Amino acid sequence: MKPLMEQETANFAETILAGGDPDAPAVLFGDDTFTHGDLRELALGLGATLLEQGLKPKDRVGLFAENGPFFIAAYLGSMRRGMCVVPFQVDCSSEAFTRIVESTGLRAIFVSRRFRRQVEPWAERLGVMLFCRDPADCVWPAPRSWPPFRVDPRRDLAAIMFTSGSTGWQKGVMVTHHNLACNTRDIIDYLGLSPEDRVMAVLPLYYCYGASLLHTHLAAGGSLVLNNRFMFPAKVLDEMAEKQCTGLAGVPSTYQILLRKTDFAARRFPRLKWLQQAGGKLPNRFLREIRRAMPEVRLFVMYGQTEATARLSYLPPERLDEKLGAIGRVGRTLPHTQLEVLHGDGTPVEPGSDEPGEIVASGENITPGYWDDPEETRRFFRDGKLWTGDLARVDEDGYIFVVERARDFIKAMGNRVGPGEIEEVIADMDEVVEVAVVGVPDDVWGEAVKAYVVPTRPGALSAEGVRRHCLKRLPNYKIPHYVEFLARLPKTAHGKVAKERLKKVARTQ
Repeated sequence: MKPLMEQETANFAETILAGGDPDAPAVLFGDDTFTHGDLRELALGLGATLLEQGLKPKDRVGLFAENGPFFIAAYLGSMRRGMCVVPFQVDCSSEAFTRIVESTGLRAIFVSRRFRRQVEPWAERLGVMLFCRDPADCVWPAPRSWPPFRVDPRRDLAAIMFTSGSTGWQKGVMVTHHNLACNTRDIIDYLGLSPEDRVMAVLPLYYCYGASLLHTHLAAGGSLVLNNRFMFPAKVLDEMAEKQCTGLAGVPSTYQILLRKTDFAARRFPRLKWLQQAGGKLPNRFLREIRRAMPEVRLFVMYGQTEATARLSYLPPERLDEKLGAIGRVGRTLPHTQLEVLHGDGTPVEPGSDEPGEIVASGENITPGYWDDPEETRRFFRDGKLWTGDLARVDEDGYIFVVERARDFIKAMGNRVGPGEIEEVIADMDEVVEVAVVGVPDDVWGEAVKAYVVPTRPGALSAEGVRRHCLKRLPNYKIPHYVEFLARLPKTAHGKVAKERLKKVARTQ
């Protein structure tokens, strides 16, 4: 395969469709296996369907589907023809669907059979062409001989990826072909991916982290096992073993559930080489448990944002024990990305200082900004740099430790309280699966600390027991005033904890 940056067409979809041996497995889905050659034919066929219906390069094409071969073929087929793919979250409401269609000028949408009844009336009302085909329908179109559309990789959009919308309306991040090529190459290099690699993919492909698994494994000539049933986590582990996966990627809740609700730590997976964790901070206790259970497996703790295509940095596995909790170093953790930690006036944070600054990123994977939102683009993309909104400290060796999202701080009795510190302490309790800490209105404190805790079983913990545990390690003003136990934490479509929903519920109680 040619290097990702040296393809003649510079069309990212064509690059990854040409990444593997045509006869080698590319996608394993249930009992079905699709080779790289199969996937290319399916993608070319669906791309041809768009041209036959009058769509043109640079048109926006929607995609509303669960993880599966249909999603991948429609995503790559549209992109290969020079169109901009707009993946929808499958829990999308009618209101959000309308807003995205109208703001992007969407002309057509691919919808899997599972969601046709839901989406068809929405599309019809808005005048959007709907295509609904999946393998079960046995109506895959025959491939056509049209060559890939030759794009301007730095200007032409490959996709508009919408954020999870955890703090309000979703924002559409504009991602170019060049953004994808740079970030994909960097991730392949640091993970050391090869045609032998096979990832268990439980994250949605419409999420930039899930999409990065698709990009990297196909470009490296490897394969993906798609499993949409993480509500049965033990079954996911069974399939990982059966299909000989070499890797697993997850957000914090993925590993917390596996460690507390399955025998993940006791299992052995002969071909497992690496684990990827991103999408938020996994408490240190869980990182230690994984390391103890699987010392031979490389654990990559990574940091990224949709606005940066996918990945901004990673902590080399060999530094994990020494720098537990770090997300990488100041400087070039990835070849195409530069990280800084800056004060508001643009001056760097002093290494070893307790004063945090904001993580600021620059490089080839930083996207152009938000679709149809110049105000938010100016706010977060300044002077060619992405201001992430994440506050962090830098240790004496230059390693970056995220303190908190700036918007998540709690102001209690004049004190600035970071929920992450409290969550880390509570997560150290044996009986805790997950925890989320938020600020709730309080007449005396201004904001009071409230902890939502998911126990391993009902009745395993008491509110007073949680508070006593916190008193051993935290000052009084950081001790939760309120502790509420839940069967599960609300999540965004990307699998992250939806703290805004918890705050909204708390305000109404």
